[in-house]
Amino acid sequence: MPDSIGWGIVGFGWVARDFMAPAIREAGHRLVAVCDPGAEARAAAAALGARGHADLAGLIAEQAVEAVYVATPNHLHRGAVEALAESGKAILCEKPMAAALPDAEAMAASVARTGILYGTAFDQRHHPAHKLLRDEIRAGRVGTVTAVRIVYACWLDRGWTAIPGQANWRIDEAQAGGGALMDLAPHGLDLTDFLLDEPILDVTALTQARAQDYAVDDGALVIGRTGSGVLASLHVAYNCPDALPRRRLEIAGTRGLLVATDTMGQEAGGRVTFTSGATGESVPLPFDAAASPFLEQVRAFGRSVRDPAGRDAWSAARDLHTMRLLARAYAASPSHLPARSPVMPAA
Repeated sequence: MPDSIGWGIVGFGWVARDFMAPAIREAGHRLVAVCDPGAEARAAAAALGARGHADLAGLIAEQAVEAVYVATPNHLHRGAVEALAESGKAILCEKPMAAALPDAEAMAASVARTGILYGTAFDQRHHPAHKLLRDEIRAGRVGTVTAVRIVYACWLDRGWTAIPGQANWRIDEAQAGGGALMDLAPHGLDLTDFLLDEPILDVTALTQARAQDYAVDDGALVIGRTGSGVLASLHVAYNCPDALPRRRLEIAGTRGLLVATDTMGQEAGGRVTFTSGATGESVPLPFDAAASPFLEQVRAFGRSVRDPAGRDAWSAARDLHTMRLLARAYAASPSHLPARSPVMPAA
C-alpha cells in the first residue's frame, strides 16, 4: 500500500500502547519497530508484530521505519529527537517538547538544521469536535471572540500507574520538568492557537501543591492574552477526582457561546453546543464522535510524510513558542509551595 507509513515508537508506555499503536493500525499504517529498554515493553511490541530494540540505534537502522513517535519521559525527548533528526526520519514527539526550555531550543535547532518533518503531538488539534469549533469561529458563529476558557483536570496520585511495575515519572521534576502545569497546560495553550489562528503572547500563572504528597505542582491557573486581545484561562489539575466534571472548553463571543464537554483527552466523543447571545437558546452541534484525536493525528501526520505540501501544519518554531509560554508561566508563579497532607477522593 503506497500510502501506508512504517512507524517506529520510542518509549512503549501507556499512551503508546493504548492509543498510538491502535491508531497506527486503524489508519492503515504499520508499526514496524519499538525502542524501549524494558524487556516487558519489547515483548508487548512483539505481540503486535513489531520488532523490539533496547537502544535507539537499532530502531534507526530499520529502513522500513519512516516516521517515529517519541513517547519517552520528557527529559529524554531531546536525545531521541536529535538522533532521529540526523537519521532523516520524520518525528512526532509527545508534548511538552522537553522537560526544560534549553532542550526544546536545541531540538528546534536540530529540526531546522536537518529539515526533517517534525511535529509535537498536540492531538487535541485533531479532535473532530475541536475542528468543528474552529470552523464555527471562522464562520463568525460567536461573533468577535472575547475569551477562551478551559478546564482540563484529573486525579494523579503518587502511586498512579497504567502499566504494572512502571514508575510514575510524571511527578518527578527531573524527568517531567514540572507537574500538572507542565503536563496538561500545553494542550490548552496550543489549542487556543489552533482555534483562534493566533497564539497567546502574554501569560502568567499561579500553581498549587494542595492535595497530593509530591514536590511538583498538582494544580495551576494560567491566564493569557493573544495579540488581538482575546483572553484565555486554563485550569489544569492533578487533584480533581475523575468522577467529577473536569473537561470543558468554552469560546465566548459577542454573538454567543460555544461549549465542548468531555472532548479534551485521548478518547473520541464528547458534546458540543452553541448558545445564542440573542435568544439564549442552546443547540447541539454534530461532529464525528467515533474518530479519536490520536487516529486523526496519525492520519494527518502520515499525509504530511507523503506530501510535502502538508508540512505547513507542523511547526517546531510554533511548538517552541508554546514551550516558552510554559517556562514563563512557571517563572511567574511562586515555587516550592508546601503540600498539605494528601486528601483522598471520596469512595
